[in-house]
Amino acid sequence: MLTPQMTEPESSTMAAVEQSPRIIAVANQKGGVGKTTTAVNLATALAANEMRVLLVDIDAQGNASTGLDIEKREDRPTVYDLLIGEGAPTDAIVPTVVPGLDIAPASVHLAGAELELLDADGREFRLARALNALAGGYDYILIDCPPALGLLTLNALCAAHSVLVPLQCEFYALEGLSHLVRTIERVRQSFNPELEIQGVVLTMFDRRNNLSDMVAADVREHFGDKVYKTVIPRNVRISEAPSYGKPVLLYDWRCAGSRAYIHLAGEILKRERELAV
Repeated sequence: MLTPQMTEPESSTMAAVEQSPRIIAVANQKGGVGKTTTAVNLATALAANEMRVLLVDIDAQGNASTGLDIEKREDRPTVYDLLIGEGAPTDAIVPTVVPGLDIAPASVHLAGAELELLDADGREFRLARALNALAGGYDYILIDCPPALGLLTLNALCAAHSVLVPLQCEFYALEGLSHLVRTIERVRQSFNPELEIQGVVLTMFDRRNNLSDMVAADVREHFGDKVYKTVIPRNVRISEAPSYGKPVLLYDWRCAGSRAYIHLAGEILKRERELAV
């Protein structure tokens, strides 16, 4: 269960940071970097810290939905319906097994949504309008973006206050991050002037591998305090958990991966409290 995580040192002071929800897009145009894993487990860790959290799955693969054991059903509204404007936004919300965590699940129809919205009015702001209608019930809204910089990701960036970037500790990581930063800057200039980089979280970190240390040092040199102190280790329990339809914090709360996500949530909350002062 989630109760034991509350003993972790950085997650003990958990009043809501602000009344309106903080909307964070979890994004990286490169797949396989731990983006969805981070979205699911960070959302779970925030909920464990008594935050009210909504996870929005706008990736057509629907891995965040599967990772929270959400059954795919044709008769239930999804994020796709939010984007095309069908039904009330609240109809697409489904409670999860994690107390305090809801999800707006993905649909396979998202794969064609970009073409459907191509000529739609205000196509970049469809998700923002839907989330504004839901804002009152949550402390945090996390958006799991597709691994591409298309219209769905643009909707997420237009709706979000900030972007959290999971970054795998590999050789070409910094090059991909630089491209994403340029995209965020273009979105800020053209659509969402309040958008900022929430932070960079290093994932799949292997202390036995010198390359992980080299990449971490390089990223910290370029992005400074934007890089979280918490690193997410390469951990077999993190990899196993989705096949059981559980976040790793429910699958094995004692493992290194669970502890890392609890610390990451604590670090995020601590930073935002400091900024709010």
